Amino acid sequence: MELLILLAIAIFVLVYRHYRGQNVYKFIVDQARVAYDKFAPYSFKMVREKTKELGQEYTPRQYMMQLLLFTVLAGVISYLYFYNLFISLVYIIIVDALIPYLSFLRCKRIYSEFIFEQIQVYTTNTIMEFQTTQSFVKSLEGVVSSGVLEDPILSDVQHMINLAYENGSIDASIDYMDNIYDFYILRNMHQLFLQITKEGAKDSGESLENMQLDIDMLVENVYRDRMERSSFHKSFLKYGVMLYLMVMLVQYLLGNETYIKLLDLWYIKILLHAILIVNSYFLLKGEKYYNENVGEE
Repeated sequence: MELLILLAIAIFVLVYRHYRGQNVYKFIVDQARVAYDKFAPYSFKMVREKTKELGQEYTPRQYMMQLLLFTVLAGVISYLYFYNLFISLVYIIIVDALIPYLSFLRCKRIYSEFIFEQIQVYTTNTIMEFQTTQSFVKSLEGVVSSGVLEDPILSDVQHMINLAYENGSIDASIDYMDNIYDFYILRNMHQLFLQITKEGAKDSGESLENMQLDIDMLVENVYRDRMERSSFHKSFLKYGVMLYLMVMLVQYLLGNETYIKLLDLWYIKILLHAILIVNSYFLLKGEKYYNENVGEE
């Protein structure tokens, strides 16, 4: 263990001496960013880029604080379980390695919320434009020219317009949009426009008004769910951390010396590892649930 610590110090000193004229902290952050950009999957790069555009991406300092927090928590909790620095170091490395995955989940949640808001803007404004133009394609053109949409929705709606002019119908345009964005309110609105365009309707105004009410109700329910989910998430994290610290209660009841003697038994160590792994898996699944499919139906 002492050898590993000395090796880490030696590497830091060498890096510091080699980059003495630069900011060592900035160098480490830059190298981490290069590694992320090289090995991160395309989906991560895409959602992270949109998160940056929205101004909600963590700064390098925030990522460093997250790394420090995870390192301290993993080190303290694992040491309380095993009183072994080497085992604590292993757990620290494993927990810190999860930070990119957690970052991806967070960016995916932000991206999902953004897409839902854009779909809501698209459907609402298309209905409003149609009530004036009585043409689905003209409605799409009006929405595009209004400047209320952002990429990727903006590019997709423009592609819908191009497909409509190329094919002389709106079928391909609607199929294209429905296949990309799996929102039932989007499919229902498109189905209504197909019916109006192909079969005609004596009074489409009432149907469109009902569709608009459905959209408003959906948006209200989604935002309510988002607030409730955020509140539950905070309680969930507190509960998860408390489960980790139950070992302190066990040590209090048994006595610290008795607990340390029990650590010499191999099956006690396996049991403690199992408790840590299961609880960590429980927290990770909860984090995945909180961040995925936000705003979708």
